[in-house]
Amino acid sequence: MQALPKGNKKLLNAWAFYDWANSVYSLVITSAIFPIFYGALTIVKEDGVVVSDTVNFLGFEGINNDTLISYVTALAFLIVSVLSPFLSGIADYVGNKKNFMKFFCYLGAVSCIGLFWFNLEHLWFGLLCYFFALIGFWGSLVFYNSYLPDIAFPEQQDKISAKGYSLGYIGSVLLLLVCLAMILMYDTFGFENKGFPTRLSFVLTGLWWILFSQYTYYYLPKGNKTNHKVTKDVLFNGFRELKKIWFRINENLQLRRYLYAFFLYSMAVQTIMLIATYFGIKELEWGNQDSTIGLIISILLIQLVAILGANLTSKASAKFGNIQTLIVINILWVAICLYAYFITTPFQFYIAAALVGLVMGGIQSLSRSTYSKLLPKYAIDTASYFSFYDVSEKIGIVIGMVSYAYISQKTDSRTAILCFMIFFILGVILLLRVPKTKF
Repeated sequence: MQALPKGNKKLLNAWAFYDWANSVYSLVITSAIFPIFYGALTIVKEDGVVVSDTVNFLGFEGINNDTLISYVTALAFLIVSVLSPFLSGIADYVGNKKNFMKFFCYLGAVSCIGLFWFNLEHLWFGLLCYFFALIGFWGSLVFYNSYLPDIAFPEQQDKISAKGYSLGYIGSVLLLLVCLAMILMYDTFGFENKGFPTRLSFVLTGLWWILFSQYTYYYLPKGNKTNHKVTKDVLFNGFRELKKIWFRINENLQLRRYLYAFFLYSMAVQTIMLIATYFGIKELEWGNQDSTIGLIISILLIQLVAILGANLTSKASAKFGNIQTLIVINILWVAICLYAYFITTPFQFYIAAALVGLVMGGIQSLSRSTYSKLLPKYAIDTASYFSFYDVSEKIGIVIGMVSYAYISQKTDSRTAILCFMIFFILGVILLLRVPKTKF
């Protein structure tokens, strides 16, 4: 089909719809069903009290389950942070970033399906699927995010970025509700126990991701228009592309300082989102209440409130400016970390979940659109520019997950959460140093 012009409503909606397709990974695998499934497999409780939370892995005995999943997660993000700038440089050079986006999308989706066979007997296989699902999800986002300045004008970017996140929250909640219905009413669906429908949820996640991404791929352009062909020198051309972008970022004071700030506060945001469910499983006093139901309620609450948060943030940025709005959101995150340190009951956890949802969608959507607005006006190598944005995020997550694993191993999860206040405070300080902008 003929390429749609920049700013076209159908093109913008098709781009935003990829959030609908891939956000089921964030909810089902990252936040909801998989962490609870993993906890049920690796934690032994008696009368609601944890008596063992260690596993044996590849010959190593007595490994803390949180520490293991944190290190696997950190390693996956490290791989993405190394690969993404390298591949995005090649994608910009040959002009086919949609193919790269598809590859990572399908890698992640197929790996989600592979989680169906996750069990303690073959723990290595399950963690390998988890590892590649994470790489697929975040790898595809490098190229997906880089389309934003290509398909939307600056005045459209805050709104369409927020719309993408909102669609993601709605779509992921719909699939989660279907999965929960199968799990909680397993006998109605003809299942013998909760185990099979839980693992079936991972299959549905992968199929949803593949199916709904096709709408996005149909309308998105192949990439930036170039006449370069893939040759034996293409790898070196990719490195040259990255070197060129690196010098351009260093010459752009606004962009450079914003990236520093984003690196710090995003480190804390993404780590907290990744470990929130594990924190709830181990640290709360659930008593006679079903912790699984309670955690699912809190996760749904986060997703639903995040829709409101993303849209409120978009309106606030239009009135007060992007940087100023991000500063306020970071201050709210500091307060949430402090509050989380003291929570012990499910009700307090629900309050924290609502607060997290309010600022989670906002900080993600606004961070993406702010970076997009700071790019040079006529930049065509947007995948390479966004690779530095994504690398900042991924390296931050690696440091955040390793820090959380180390601090929680030496002290406890509460202290680890409290330490993340430092990153938000530093983020505020650095955002204040970003030169004033016109948006």
